[in-house]
Amino acid sequence: MQASLNKTSAPVWARRLGTVTLACSALWLAACGSSVKLDDNKATPAPITDSSASNSTSPASTVAPVVAAQDTSGALDASLPRQIYFDYDSFVVKEEYRPAIEGYAKALNAAKARKLTIEGHTDSRGGSEYNLALGQKRAEATVKSLTLLGVSSEQLEAVSFGKERPAVEGASEEAYAKNRRAEFKSR
Repeated sequence: MQASLNKTSAPVWARRLGTVTLACSALWLAACGSSVKLDDNKATPAPITDSSASNSTSPASTVAPVVAAQDTSGALDASLPRQIYFDYDSFVVKEEYRPAIEGYAKALNAAKARKLTIEGHTDSRGGSEYNLALGQKRAEATVKSLTLLGVSSEQLEAVSFGKERPAVEGASEEAYAKNRRAEFKSR
């Protein structure tokens, strides 16, 4: 009698364990997912247009002026800034960086053998997955601005570091603004 009782209760226990295991696995996988929409078709990078055709003024910015870093490799014009900055949660290349983009385009069009990596970065707010995607969009928007000016896509590479490589440590608006950037690296 005891043996027959154990035979009938074991399958029920095993089924319940299987159901609980399946439910826990489903919850765990759902928690790993992201509800952030990574593809934003409404927001596109601002096109680069001829400066003589536009007399509009750009809005005031809280970002500190860009200081050109010296390029010791001699690969590109050392007077060009090594980074451009973005607004919060945006990947639109600002009008104020048109001269820098045009300078890189001129240098790359003059030397077709030169290659450039554009590294997209974000501030520390938000999740890692979202920031990696946003950093990639920033790098790709910068690449698109250069290709619109005739630079070959073969000369350019877009990569993202998200929030993993901050330029400035801190949780202030000034630190956040300096970390929302795309950096130009010769390769």
